[in-house]
Amino acid sequence: MKRNLEIKSLFLKHFEGARTELVFKDLYELIVCVMLSAQCTDKRVNLITPNLFKAYPSVADLARANLASVKALIQTCSFFNNKAQNLIKMARAVCENFKGNIPLDQKDLQSLAGVGQKTANVVLIEWCGANVMAVDTHIFRVAHRLNLSKAKTPELVEADLTRIFKDNLNRLHQAMVLFGRYTCKAKNPLCESCFLTKLCKSKDKRA
Repeated sequence: MKRNLEIKSLFLKHFEGARTELVFKDLYELIVCVMLSAQCTDKRVNLITPNLFKAYPSVADLARANLASVKALIQTCSFFNNKAQNLIKMARAVCENFKGNIPLDQKDLQSLAGVGQKTANVVLIEWCGANVMAVDTHIFRVAHRLNLSKAKTPELVEADLTRIFKDNLNRLHQAMVLFGRYTCKAKNPLCESCFLTKLCKSKDKRA
């Protein structure tokens, strides 16, 4: 569909070189950051992780971590109780089942505690540049406002976007996250300065 191709082209043009705002230096830090970022802002995660990684600099260290200590380090993160438990379980599974190496296969990643389809895909996008789509709250909103999907779940929206766009999915993921975060916001979207205004017929559009 011509309109969808135009949307894709404009995203790639306006967000060339876009990357995640999460701060990490290796694969271990990446998966921890992505797990913490669920229903939490990247800004908040970046404030939490320096002390967490200082206390537990490797996946083996995290596997041996004290639950109360991890909770204390991430307590300003949403759902920190569950996330602390999942972080330790994830690290233990990596050490026990993958010889201490974070797997880079979607199925293997999803076998880890706290790692669903979105988290697995984000890890693959960020670390491998994989041609997959991961749908967070921003992309879910943008996809619906642009009538790219009417699906009710992130997984089904992911399937729609994958079918529509086909390639450059990793770059489109980055673009749509940043677009939803700073332009097509949940409240008070910046429609007057949006490069997609002429293609948008959302009921949320501001004249």
